[in-house]
Amino acid sequence: MKTGSGPLVVEKGKLFTATGAPLIPDGCLISQDGIITYAGARAQAPPIPSGARVIDAQGCTILPGLVEAHFHPTYFNVAALEDLDIKYPVEYVTLLAAANAKLALECGYTAGRSGGSLFNIDVWLKKAIEADITPGPRLAASGREICGAGGLMDWNPEFRKIGMEGLVLIINGAEEARAAVRKLVKDGVEWVKTYPTGDAASPDINDHHTLCMTFEEMHAVVAMAHNHGMKVTGHCRAGEGIKNALRAGYDAVEHATFIDDEGLELLLKRDVPIVPALYFELASVERGPEFGLPQRVIDGHKETLEGGAESARRILRAGGRVGMGGDYGFAWNPHGDYAKELAFFVDYVGFTVVETLICATRTGAEIMGRGHEFGALEKGKLADILVVEGDVLGNIKLLQDRGKFLAVVQGGIIKAGKLLGTAG
Repeated sequence: MKTGSGPLVVEKGKLFTATGAPLIPDGCLISQDGIITYAGARAQAPPIPSGARVIDAQGCTILPGLVEAHFHPTYFNVAALEDLDIKYPVEYVTLLAAANAKLALECGYTAGRSGGSLFNIDVWLKKAIEADITPGPRLAASGREICGAGGLMDWNPEFRKIGMEGLVLIINGAEEARAAVRKLVKDGVEWVKTYPTGDAASPDINDHHTLCMTFEEMHAVVAMAHNHGMKVTGHCRAGEGIKNALRAGYDAVEHATFIDDEGLELLLKRDVPIVPALYFELASVERGPEFGLPQRVIDGHKETLEGGAESARRILRAGGRVGMGGDYGFAWNPHGDYAKELAFFVDYVGFTVVETLICATRTGAEIMGRGHEFGALEKGKLADILVVEGDVLGNIKLLQDRGKFLAVVQGGIIKAGKLLGTAG
Protein backbone atom coordinates (compact mmCIF):
# COMPACT_ATOMS: atom_id res chain seq x y z
CA MET A 1 0.00 0.00 0.00
CA LYS A 2 1.38 3.38 -0.99
CA THR A 3 1.99 5.97 1.69
CA GLY A 4 1.73 9.71 1.30
CA SER A 5 4.54 11.77 -0.12
CA GLY A 6 5.69 14.88 1.65
CA PRO A 7 4.52 16.37 4.92
CA LEU A 8 0.98 16.35 6.35
CA VAL A 9 -0.08 18.41 9.37
CA VAL A 10 -3.28 18.01 11.38
CA GLU A 11 -3.55 20.73 13.99
CA LYS A 12 -5.83 22.73 16.31
CA GLY A 13 -7.86 19.69 17.36
CA LYS A 14 -8.34 17.53 20.43
CA LEU A 15 -5.63 14.90 20.11
CA PHE A 16 -6.29 11.39 21.47
CA THR A 17 -3.14 9.34 20.93
CA ALA A 18 -4.28 5.98 22.44
CA THR A 19 -0.90 5.73 24.14
CA GLY A 20 -2.33 6.14 27.62
CA ALA A 21 -1.48 9.84 27.71
CA PRO A 22 -4.27 12.33 28.54
CA LEU A 23 -6.23 14.04 25.78
CA ILE A 24 -4.35 17.03 24.40
CA PRO A 25 -6.86 19.91 23.99
CA ASP A 26 -4.82 21.81 21.39
CA GLY A 27 -2.96 19.09 19.56
CA CYS A 28 -0.85 18.78 16.49
CA LEU A 29 0.21 15.79 14.41
CA ILE A 30 2.89 15.91 11.75
CA SER A 31 3.73 13.12 9.34
CA GLN A 32 6.36 12.81 6.64
CA ASP A 33 5.86 10.37 3.77
CA GLY A 34 3.09 8.59 5.70
CA ILE A 35 5.03 8.20 8.98
CA ILE A 36 4.27 10.22 12.12
CA THR A 37 7.13 12.49 13.15
CA TYR A 38 5.34 14.41 15.91
CA ALA A 39 2.15 13.98 17.94
CA GLY A 40 1.62 16.28 20.89
CA ALA A 41 0.72 19.78 22.01
CA ARG A 42 0.70 22.40 19.28
CA ALA A 43 2.63 24.79 21.48
CA GLN A 44 5.61 22.41 21.54
CA ALA A 45 5.36 21.33 17.89
CA PRO A 46 8.28 21.91 15.53
CA PRO A 47 7.82 24.39 12.69
CA ILE A 48 5.38 23.31 10.00
CA PRO A 49 7.44 21.85 7.15
CA SER A 50 7.56 23.77 3.91
CA GLY A 51 4.99 22.62 1.39
CA ALA A 52 2.95 20.69 3.96
CA ARG A 53 -0.71 20.00 3.52
CA VAL A 54 -2.32 21.46 6.64
CA ILE A 55 -5.67 20.23 7.98
CA ASP A 56 -7.30 22.65 10.39
CA ALA A 57 -9.00 20.33 12.86
CA GLN A 58 -10.41 23.06 15.08
CA GLY A 59 -13.40 21.62 16.94
CA CYS A 60 -12.52 18.09 15.82
CA THR A 61 -11.14 15.05 17.59
CA ILE A 62 -7.94 13.57 16.12
CA LEU A 63 -7.58 9.88 16.94
CA PRO A 64 -5.98 6.76 15.48
CA GLY A 65 -7.76 4.93 12.69
CA LEU A 66 -10.08 2.27 14.11
CA VAL A 67 -9.41 -1.47 13.95
CA GLU A 68 -12.25 -3.93 13.29
CA ALA A 69 -10.83 -7.04 14.96
CA HIS A 70 -13.55 -9.52 13.91
CA PHE A 71 -14.24 -8.63 10.28
CA HIS A 72 -16.22 -10.86 7.92
CA PRO A 73 -15.75 -9.16 4.53
CA THR A 74 -17.57 -11.93 2.64
CA TYR A 75 -20.69 -11.95 4.82
CA PHE A 76 -23.62 -10.08 3.30
CA ASN A 77 -27.24 -10.03 4.45
CA VAL A 78 -26.88 -13.41 6.17
CA ALA A 79 -30.22 -14.46 7.65
CA ALA A 80 -29.58 -18.19 8.14
CA LEU A 81 -26.59 -20.55 8.20
CA GLU A 82 -27.23 -21.67 4.64
CA ASP A 83 -26.71 -18.09 3.45
CA LEU A 84 -23.04 -18.39 4.42
CA ASP A 85 -22.03 -20.89 1.75
CA ILE A 86 -24.54 -21.45 -1.01
CA LYS A 87 -26.48 -18.22 -1.42
CA TYR A 88 -24.15 -16.52 -3.93
CA PRO A 89 -21.44 -17.69 -6.35
CA VAL A 90 -17.84 -16.90 -5.55
CA GLU A 91 -17.66 -14.20 -8.22
CA TYR A 92 -20.44 -12.19 -6.60
CA VAL A 93 -19.12 -12.75 -3.09
CA THR A 94 -15.78 -11.32 -4.22
CA LEU A 95 -17.47 -8.13 -5.39
CA LEU A 96 -19.43 -7.91 -2.14
CA ALA A 97 -16.22 -8.31 -0.13
CA ALA A 98 -14.55 -5.45 -2.02
CA ALA A 99 -17.59 -3.25 -1.38
CA ASN A 100 -17.59 -4.15 2.32
CA ALA A 101 -13.88 -3.34 2.59
CA LYS A 102 -14.40 0.08 0.99
CA LEU A 103 -17.31 0.75 3.33
CA ALA A 104 -15.25 -0.20 6.40
CA LEU A 105 -12.55 2.28 5.41
CA GLU A 106 -15.14 4.99 4.86
CA CYS A 107 -16.42 4.25 8.38
CA GLY A 108 -13.00 5.09 9.83
CA TYR A 109 -11.62 1.56 10.06
CA THR A 110 -8.12 1.74 8.63
CA ALA A 111 -7.28 -1.84 9.67
CA GLY A 112 -9.09 -5.09 10.30
CA ARG A 113 -8.55 -8.72 11.16
CA SER A 114 -10.65 -11.24 9.29
CA GLY A 115 -12.76 -13.53 11.42
CA GLY A 116 -13.15 -16.02 8.58
CA SER A 117 -13.88 -15.68 4.88
CA LEU A 118 -15.70 -17.60 2.19
CA PHE A 119 -13.46 -19.15 -0.47
CA ASN A 120 -10.31 -17.56 1.06
CA ILE A 121 -11.38 -14.30 -0.58
CA ASP A 122 -9.86 -12.24 2.24
CA VAL A 123 -6.38 -13.46 1.24
CA TRP A 124 -6.81 -11.97 -2.22
CA LEU A 125 -8.71 -8.96 -0.93
CA LYS A 126 -5.70 -8.15 1.25
CA LYS A 127 -3.41 -8.40 -1.77
CA ALA A 128 -5.71 -6.09 -3.77
CA ILE A 129 -5.84 -3.52 -0.96
CA GLU A 130 -2.07 -3.57 -0.49
CA ALA A 131 -1.59 -3.15 -4.24
CA ASP A 132 -4.00 -0.16 -4.21
CA ILE A 133 -6.35 -1.96 -6.59
CA THR A 134 -9.28 -1.46 -4.23
CA PRO A 135 -9.61 0.63 -1.05
CA GLY A 136 -10.01 -1.01 2.33
CA PRO A 137 -8.50 -1.58 5.76
CA ARG A 138 -5.06 -3.06 6.26
CA LEU A 139 -6.06 -6.72 6.57
CA ALA A 140 -5.01 -9.85 8.38
CA ALA A 141 -6.49 -12.79 6.47
CA SER A 142 -8.10 -15.91 7.96
CA GLY A 143 -9.50 -17.66 4.90
CA ARG A 144 -11.70 -20.71 5.37
CA GLU A 145 -12.44 -21.79 8.91
CA ILE A 146 -11.89 -25.18 10.52
CA CYS A 147 -14.83 -26.99 12.10
CA GLY A 148 -15.23 -30.42 13.65
CA ALA A 149 -17.54 -32.80 11.78
CA GLY A 150 -21.09 -32.22 12.97
CA GLY A 151 -20.06 -28.92 14.57
CA LEU A 152 -21.70 -25.53 14.34
CA MET A 153 -20.69 -24.70 10.75
CA ASP A 154 -21.20 -28.25 9.44
CA TRP A 155 -24.92 -27.57 9.15
CA ASN A 156 -25.64 -29.45 5.90
CA PRO A 157 -27.25 -32.85 6.50
CA GLU A 158 -25.36 -35.71 4.89
CA PHE A 159 -28.10 -36.60 2.41
CA ARG A 160 -27.60 -33.30 0.57
CA LYS A 161 -24.01 -34.20 -0.28
CA ILE A 162 -23.14 -30.62 -1.14
CA GLY A 163 -20.36 -30.05 1.38
CA MET A 164 -19.20 -26.76 2.83
CA GLU A 165 -15.95 -26.34 0.93
CA GLY A 166 -16.34 -22.61 0.36
CA LEU A 167 -16.87 -21.83 4.03
CA VAL A 168 -15.10 -24.36 6.25
CA LEU A 169 -12.73 -27.28 6.28
CA ILE A 170 -14.51 -30.12 8.08
CA ILE A 171 -12.25 -32.28 10.23
CA ASN A 172 -12.63 -35.51 12.17
CA GLY A 173 -9.62 -36.14 14.37
CA ALA A 174 -6.17 -34.68 14.88
CA GLU A 175 -4.72 -35.91 11.59
CA GLU A 176 -7.44 -34.21 9.57
CA ALA A 177 -6.90 -31.09 11.67
CA ARG A 178 -3.26 -31.01 10.64
CA ALA A 179 -4.21 -31.59 7.00
CA ALA A 180 -6.69 -28.70 7.10
CA VAL A 181 -4.03 -26.31 8.39
CA ARG A 182 -1.66 -27.44 5.64
CA LYS A 183 -4.26 -26.44 3.06
CA LEU A 184 -4.47 -22.97 4.59
CA VAL A 185 -0.68 -22.67 4.69
CA LYS A 186 -0.58 -22.92 0.90
CA ASP A 187 -3.19 -20.18 0.52
CA GLY A 188 -1.35 -17.50 2.53
CA VAL A 189 -3.60 -17.37 5.58
CA GLU A 190 -2.27 -15.57 8.68
CA TRP A 191 -4.91 -16.47 11.27
CA VAL A 192 -6.46 -19.94 11.47
CA LYS A 193 -10.07 -19.59 12.66
CA THR A 194 -11.66 -22.63 14.34
CA TYR A 195 -14.98 -23.55 15.96
CA PRO A 196 -14.33 -25.17 19.35
CA THR A 197 -17.91 -24.47 20.53
CA GLY A 198 -21.43 -23.97 19.29
CA ASP A 199 -23.67 -20.93 19.31
CA ALA A 200 -27.16 -19.76 20.22
CA ALA A 201 -27.96 -19.84 16.50
CA SER A 202 -28.10 -23.66 16.66
CA PRO A 203 -30.07 -24.51 19.83
CA ASP A 204 -31.07 -28.02 18.77
CA ILE A 205 -27.64 -29.42 17.85
CA ASN A 206 -24.73 -27.13 18.78
CA ASP A 207 -25.87 -24.48 21.23
CA HIS A 208 -23.62 -22.05 23.08
CA HIS A 209 -22.73 -24.60 25.78
CA THR A 210 -21.74 -27.38 23.34
CA LEU A 211 -18.18 -28.40 22.44
CA CYS A 212 -17.59 -28.89 18.71
CA MET A 213 -13.90 -29.84 18.62
CA THR A 214 -11.80 -32.11 20.79
CA PHE A 215 -8.76 -30.85 22.64
CA GLU A 216 -6.59 -33.14 20.49
CA GLU A 217 -7.95 -31.54 17.32
CA MET A 218 -7.39 -28.05 18.70
CA HIS A 219 -3.85 -28.83 19.83
CA ALA A 220 -3.05 -30.34 16.43
CA VAL A 221 -4.26 -27.16 14.72
CA VAL A 222 -2.09 -24.99 16.96
CA ALA A 223 1.04 -27.12 16.58
CA MET A 224 0.81 -27.16 12.80
CA ALA A 225 -0.14 -23.50 12.50
CA HIS A 226 2.64 -22.32 14.79
CA ASN A 227 5.11 -24.46 12.90
CA HIS A 228 4.29 -22.37 9.83
CA GLY A 229 4.25 -19.01 11.60
CA MET A 230 0.46 -18.71 11.67
CA LYS A 231 -1.72 -17.75 14.61
CA VAL A 232 -4.86 -19.51 15.83
CA THR A 233 -8.14 -18.24 17.17
CA GLY A 234 -11.52 -19.79 17.79
CA HIS A 235 -15.23 -19.18 18.27
CA CYS A 236 -15.47 -19.97 22.00
CA ARG A 237 -18.70 -19.60 23.93
CA ALA A 238 -18.71 -22.49 26.42
CA GLY A 239 -16.37 -22.26 29.40
CA GLU A 240 -14.68 -25.60 28.71
CA GLY A 241 -14.11 -24.59 25.10
CA ILE A 242 -12.40 -21.40 26.23
CA LYS A 243 -10.10 -23.33 28.56
CA ASN A 244 -9.35 -25.95 25.90
CA ALA A 245 -8.33 -23.16 23.54
CA LEU A 246 -6.05 -21.55 26.11
CA ARG A 247 -4.45 -24.86 27.07
CA ALA A 248 -3.96 -25.77 23.42
CA GLY A 249 -2.02 -22.56 22.82
CA TYR A 250 -4.51 -20.35 20.97
CA ASP A 251 -3.24 -16.85 20.24
CA ALA A 252 -6.62 -15.17 20.67
CA VAL A 253 -10.14 -16.12 21.64
CA GLU A 254 -13.27 -14.91 19.89
CA HIS A 255 -16.17 -14.15 22.25
CA ALA A 256 -14.93 -15.85 25.47
CA THR A 257 -18.59 -15.67 26.47
CA PHE A 258 -18.86 -17.83 29.57
CA ILE A 259 -15.37 -17.61 31.04
CA ASP A 260 -14.95 -18.93 34.59
CA ASP A 261 -12.28 -18.20 37.22
CA GLU A 262 -9.97 -20.92 35.95
CA GLY A 263 -10.33 -19.72 32.38
CA LEU A 264 -9.63 -16.13 33.41
CA GLU A 265 -6.48 -17.21 35.22
CA LEU A 266 -5.27 -19.08 32.14
CA LEU A 267 -6.09 -16.12 29.90
CA LEU A 268 -4.20 -13.63 32.04
CA LYS A 269 -1.23 -15.92 32.53
CA ARG A 270 -0.70 -16.18 28.78
CA ASP A 271 -1.89 -12.59 28.04
CA VAL A 272 -4.25 -13.85 25.34
CA PRO A 273 -6.52 -11.15 23.88
CA ILE A 274 -10.24 -11.64 23.33
CA VAL A 275 -12.71 -10.13 20.88
CA PRO A 276 -16.21 -10.38 22.42
CA ALA A 277 -18.15 -9.33 19.26
CA LEU A 278 -21.18 -8.59 21.40
CA TYR A 279 -23.19 -6.06 19.42
CA PHE A 280 -24.26 -8.95 17.19
CA GLU A 281 -25.96 -10.49 20.22
CA LEU A 282 -27.84 -7.28 21.05
CA ALA A 283 -28.94 -6.91 17.43
CA SER A 284 -30.09 -10.55 17.41
CA VAL A 285 -32.22 -9.96 20.50
CA GLU A 286 -33.66 -6.62 19.40
CA ARG A 287 -34.22 -7.37 15.71
CA GLY A 288 -34.57 -11.15 15.77
CA PRO A 289 -38.39 -11.14 15.65
CA GLU A 290 -38.28 -8.88 12.60
CA PHE A 291 -36.31 -11.56 10.73
CA GLY A 292 -38.22 -14.55 12.03
CA LEU A 293 -35.65 -15.88 14.49
CA PRO A 294 -37.27 -18.51 16.73
CA GLN A 295 -37.77 -17.51 20.35
CA ARG A 296 -35.36 -20.23 21.51
CA VAL A 297 -32.65 -18.67 19.38
CA ILE A 298 -33.42 -15.17 20.66
CA ASP A 299 -33.40 -16.43 24.25
CA GLY A 300 -30.00 -18.04 23.63
CA HIS A 301 -28.63 -14.78 22.23
CA LYS A 302 -29.94 -12.94 25.30
CA GLU A 303 -28.08 -15.36 27.58
CA THR A 304 -24.98 -14.96 25.41
CA LEU A 305 -25.30 -11.17 25.52
CA GLU A 306 -25.48 -11.06 29.30
CA GLY A 307 -22.76 -13.68 29.83
CA GLY A 308 -20.48 -12.08 27.26
CA ALA A 309 -20.85 -8.60 28.75
CA GLU A 310 -19.99 -9.91 32.21
CA SER A 311 -16.98 -11.82 30.85
CA ALA A 312 -15.68 -8.80 28.95
CA ARG A 313 -15.97 -6.63 32.06
CA ARG A 314 -14.15 -9.19 34.19
CA ILE A 315 -11.36 -9.61 31.67
CA LEU A 316 -10.73 -5.90 31.20
CA ARG A 317 -10.89 -5.12 34.92
CA ALA A 318 -8.43 -7.95 35.62
CA GLY A 319 -5.93 -6.45 33.18
CA GLY A 320 -6.75 -8.53 30.12
CA ARG A 321 -6.79 -7.24 26.56
CA VAL A 322 -10.05 -6.76 24.66
CA GLY A 323 -10.43 -5.96 20.96
CA MET A 324 -13.48 -4.51 19.24
CA GLY A 325 -15.27 -6.31 16.40
CA GLY A 326 -18.97 -6.93 16.02
CA ASP A 327 -19.56 -9.89 13.65
CA TYR A 328 -21.13 -7.66 11.02
CA GLY A 329 -22.65 -8.91 7.78
CA PHE A 330 -25.89 -10.44 9.08
CA ALA A 331 -29.30 -9.19 7.98
CA TRP A 332 -29.94 -7.63 11.39
CA ASN A 333 -26.33 -6.54 11.93
CA PRO A 334 -25.19 -5.13 8.58
CA HIS A 335 -21.84 -3.84 7.42
CA GLY A 336 -21.47 -0.13 8.04
CA ASP A 337 -22.75 -0.31 11.62
CA TYR A 338 -19.29 -1.08 13.01
CA ALA A 339 -19.08 1.83 15.45
CA LYS A 340 -22.33 0.79 17.13
CA GLU A 341 -20.19 -1.83 18.88
CA LEU A 342 -18.17 0.96 20.50
CA ALA A 343 -21.15 2.86 21.90
CA PHE A 344 -22.62 -0.45 23.07
CA PHE A 345 -19.50 -1.21 25.12
CA VAL A 346 -19.83 2.17 26.83
CA ASP A 347 -23.60 2.21 27.37
CA TYR A 348 -24.29 -1.48 28.03
CA VAL A 349 -21.08 -3.23 29.04
CA GLY A 350 -19.73 -0.38 31.17
CA PHE A 351 -16.34 0.36 29.62
CA THR A 352 -15.24 3.99 29.71
CA VAL A 353 -14.94 5.84 26.42
CA VAL A 354 -11.15 5.92 26.74
CA GLU A 355 -10.99 2.17 27.47
CA THR A 356 -13.23 1.45 24.48
CA LEU A 357 -11.20 3.62 22.10
CA ILE A 358 -7.95 1.97 23.20
CA CYS A 359 -9.55 -1.44 22.62
CA ALA A 360 -10.64 -0.27 19.17
CA THR A 361 -7.24 1.11 18.18
CA ARG A 362 -4.10 0.09 20.03
CA THR A 363 -5.32 -3.31 21.20
CA GLY A 364 -6.74 -4.12 17.78
CA ALA A 365 -3.38 -3.40 16.19
CA GLU A 366 -1.67 -5.57 18.81
CA ILE A 367 -4.04 -8.46 18.06
CA MET A 368 -3.13 -8.15 14.39
CA GLY A 369 0.53 -8.40 15.39
CA ARG A 370 1.14 -4.89 14.06
CA GLY A 371 1.07 -2.77 17.19
CA HIS A 372 4.54 -1.51 16.32
CA GLU A 373 3.20 -0.09 13.04
CA PHE A 374 -0.14 1.54 13.87
CA GLY A 375 -2.93 1.71 16.45
CA ALA A 376 -1.61 4.78 18.31
CA LEU A 377 -0.56 8.27 17.26
CA GLU A 378 3.11 8.45 18.12
CA LYS A 379 6.40 9.05 16.39
CA GLY A 380 7.50 6.30 14.01
CA LYS A 381 4.06 4.79 13.38
CA LEU A 382 1.99 4.96 10.24
CA ALA A 383 -0.19 8.03 9.87
CA ASP A 384 -3.50 6.17 10.08
CA ILE A 385 -5.70 8.92 11.44
CA LEU A 386 -9.38 9.70 11.93
CA VAL A 387 -10.46 13.35 12.20
CA VAL A 388 -14.02 13.66 13.52
CA GLU A 389 -16.09 16.79 14.01
CA GLY A 390 -17.02 17.19 17.67
CA ASP A 391 -15.83 15.73 20.95
CA VAL A 392 -15.63 11.96 20.51
CA LEU A 393 -14.55 11.43 24.12
CA GLY A 394 -17.70 13.22 25.21
CA ASN A 395 -19.94 11.41 22.72
CA ILE A 396 -18.59 8.19 21.22
CA LYS A 397 -21.72 7.88 19.06
CA LEU A 398 -20.19 10.51 16.77
CA LEU A 399 -18.17 7.66 15.27
CA GLN A 400 -21.41 6.21 13.86
CA ASP A 401 -21.96 9.25 11.63
CA ARG A 402 -19.73 9.28 8.56
CA GLY A 403 -21.07 12.79 7.86
CA LYS A 404 -18.98 13.94 10.82
CA PHE A 405 -15.71 12.63 9.37
CA LEU A 406 -13.45 15.42 8.19
CA ALA A 407 -10.81 12.94 7.07
CA VAL A 408 -9.97 9.25 7.16
CA VAL A 409 -6.22 9.12 6.63
CA GLN A 410 -4.34 5.92 5.81
CA GLY A 411 -0.57 6.11 5.58
CA GLY A 412 -0.71 9.88 5.26
CA ILE A 413 -3.21 9.80 2.39
CA ILE A 414 -6.79 11.01 2.79
CA LYS A 415 -8.94 8.06 1.74
CA ALA A 416 -12.42 9.23 2.86
CA GLY A 417 -14.24 12.07 4.61
CA LYS A 418 -15.21 15.60 3.68
CA LEU A 419 -11.67 16.54 2.63
CA LEU A 420 -11.35 13.68 0.13
CA GLY A 421 -10.44 15.12 -3.23
CA THR A 422 -9.89 18.66 -1.96
CA ALA A 423 -6.72 20.53 -2.80
CA GLY A 424 -3.94 20.76 -0.25
